[in-house]
Amino acid sequence: MSIAAAAVLFLALGAEDGELLFRINRSIDLFGKVYREIAVQHVDGLDPERLMRSGIDGMLKGLDPYTVFIDEEGSDEIDLVTTGRYGGIGVSIGVRDGAVVIVNLLEGFTASKQGLRIGDRIVEVEGSPVSTASVDQIRRLVRGSPGTEVRMKIEREGESAPLDFVLVREEIPVRNISYAGYAAPGVAYVRLERFSRTAGDDLRSSLKDLKSTGEIKGVILDLRDNPGGLLDIAVDVVAKFVPESSLVVSTRGRKSETERKYFSTEQPMLPDIPLAVLVNENSASASEIVAGAIQDLDRGVIVGTRTFGKGLVQTISRLTETASLKITTARYYTPSGRCIQELDYAHRTRDGEASVVPDSLRRLFQTRNHRPVLEAGGIHPDTLVPLPEAGPLIAALVRKAMFFKYANYLASQGRLDVPFAVTNKTVDEFDQYLSLTRFQYEEDTESALKELRKIATDGRYEKSFLDEITSLERMTQQEKKRSVARYRAEIRTALEQEILGRSSGDKARIEASLKEDPQVLVTLGLLKNKAEYSRRLRGR
Repeated sequence: MSIAAAAVLFLALGAEDGELLFRINRSIDLFGKVYREIAVQHVDGLDPERLMRSGIDGMLKGLDPYTVFIDEEGSDEIDLVTTGRYGGIGVSIGVRDGAVVIVNLLEGFTASKQGLRIGDRIVEVEGSPVSTASVDQIRRLVRGSPGTEVRMKIEREGESAPLDFVLVREEIPVRNISYAGYAAPGVAYVRLERFSRTAGDDLRSSLKDLKSTGEIKGVILDLRDNPGGLLDIAVDVVAKFVPESSLVVSTRGRKSETERKYFSTEQPMLPDIPLAVLVNENSASASEIVAGAIQDLDRGVIVGTRTFGKGLVQTISRLTETASLKITTARYYTPSGRCIQELDYAHRTRDGEASVVPDSLRRLFQTRNHRPVLEAGGIHPDTLVPLPEAGPLIAALVRKAMFFKYANYLASQGRLDVPFAVTNKTVDEFDQYLSLTRFQYEEDTESALKELRKIATDGRYEKSFLDEITSLERMTQQEKKRSVARYRAEIRTALEQEILGRSSGDKARIEASLKEDPQVLVTLGLLKNKAEYSRRLRGR
């Protein structure tokens, strides 16, 4: 084993790395001896495969979190991104308030055609009981070769007994674009959710369809919550908007000769129409490549909040028929030459955490128009639009999935079988539903008063002081009873989103949300104001 490994490494590294090769070979030999001795001699009779996996996990533990060992069970996600297709039944699964539930259905595929519903609680898959700890395992059980069957048992609101389903898997294309339409007259809006193999083609088709319906005067490309995907597909996406042969991104590995540059290789579909890219803290990797290129080339404005800050590139190496290694082999650099990686995993703090480059050490780079941009820490938007924090009631309602559960309740009564309009009466009925289900949450004021009472009691304060706290607690409870009235507008919007998604589908839900989205509204104003748009992109 060590001789074969050494031969491969010698060819890959070259003779000049002989010292490194010798150290690697010696370490492999030592590791093999330790592994063999433990596997053969240990009193507990350890499982060799589990022991090896522990050794691999220990080896990777000190590296960046993107360098991972992929066994047969984990290969599905890789195949999904690299091929853009998978075998399944057309459901998205998630956890809501301690239950594994169906959170979305793809129209026209097995699950929706055979009667599964959003909100159904999954209790068994292929005879195996379901728990929230096994969501990834459930996804793997549900997926499989097209044409094969999967058996599921679900519980549904309003049904007294579980329901059994036998569903036939089919080939399902990955949905890269969840919505393509108009956010306002003449302003196209495309929400790109991931960069799988087919994302570039999907974007081309969407833009072509939008152009056929009327003149496009502006474009919003929404990359919020897009975790990324394939690097070459990010280049393909950028190519739809920038001149042919534009440098989009470059990558550099450990050695200077490993640098590779990626250029746009096609005539752009929309070469000069005003463009805005929406990003947030969950926009990462390929999303940041797109945002960084658009920003550095001054092709459009970036709107939203700072992105995640992942400037590392991974390569997948096949180790065996059933195992692969995804390893970080390079950093990527935007056209201006900056790397936007935020965390430095090679230099850790005393407590083992990855270090962060301080602002004082972050270098300045320049866009094509000589606008200053910073390295490290993700992509900073040209127009910062932070979202307001949800109040404690709204946060608790989301955390405990109360909007989701209320939609389940309405569906069980057949009230979502027809278009459903959310009114003030709906909000009042929702308030009654919260009371019936004994919904509880704690206001910030309550927790502060609890702490104050503890301090006063421990400090033996006067009874009059404790009486004042009691009075404040009583007033807090009175205000709490009026909390639904205080947050009526936010509750109504959340109910509209949840219910519209059930009754009319994802596209209708997203379309309606654009009218309430503060970041989209700011972006629309910017695209319509040509002078301000040009000013944002103008250099010194």
